[in-house]
Amino acid sequence: MPRILMERSGEMEVFARIVTDGGFSAAGRSLGLTSSAVSKVLARLEARLGARLLTRTTRAVSLTEEGAAYFEAAQSILREMAEADEAAGSGAIRGSLSVNATLPFGRLVVAPAIPSFLEQNPGVTVSLSFTDDVVDLLAQQADVAVRMGNLPDSALIARKLGQSRRVICAAPDYLARRGTPSTPADLSAHDCLTFNFRRARPGWPVKIDGAVSEQAVAGSIKVNNGETLRQMTLQGCGVARLGYFHVADDIAKGALVPLLETFNPGDLELMHAIYVGGGPAPARVKAFVDHLARWVSSLSLFV
Repeated sequence: MPRILMERSGEMEVFARIVTDGGFSAAGRSLGLTSSAVSKVLARLEARLGARLLTRTTRAVSLTEEGAAYFEAAQSILREMAEADEAAGSGAIRGSLSVNATLPFGRLVVAPAIPSFLEQNPGVTVSLSFTDDVVDLLAQQADVAVRMGNLPDSALIARKLGQSRRVICAAPDYLARRGTPSTPADLSAHDCLTFNFRRARPGWPVKIDGAVSEQAVAGSIKVNNGETLRQMTLQGCGVARLGYFHVADDIAKGALVPLLETFNPGDLELMHAIYVGGGPAPARVKAFVDHLARWVSSLSLFV
């Protein structure tokens, strides 16, 4: 019995790594084990539990119903163990931290916040990934992700960091060539730069006589992230609608000009830090989210 108890956490960690890494070979590489060793650990775990946890094919592994329940419990237990280890280590916060954010938020907020976080927590190593694609935290092994907009219901824990209004804008040289729109309807005569991902709205909301409606827009360029959209706008390629936090500095410098502000509906883009729930967050995750929240509150980019 003592031997089995000592092995349980290791079996649990190997099983969880197979799921998050997507296979035996990948789990073995991250754990420093051979694929056959990983397979043997899983077989021993399944034999002890008397249940099949994974369905294996030549290309992938998938959780059984029992495996999904065990994985959720294992994740919670492993997080609590990591938290206990950190607490026992003289309260020091240590370990690796993987952070995912959108390109604009990452460039303007997350990256500048990292040096002071590491200065306060020298035992932490940070891995940054900036993309406007929606990231699956478990699949990508991200500890914290920053998401924009409203969040769907999920098992993730979310903490609101801030919010930003949106602004329609264009570069001065574009307006010199094409003229300045004075009403939302004028946008139909302009090259409007938009997003090409599936969750993008087909038009831009505008407020006319107290009522909010959607103005149809079209243009010659569509992109998959806000930073590219900003760059295209700065180069005079057209009119764009972006978060104010993203272009506040460009507007202050005169590189971009806000348009149709009297028709701005005042809708807000919410920003949340999210991480996996199901138990206490590791100290390094909690410390980073707290630090990021303080950092955002110190900036004038958000309302």
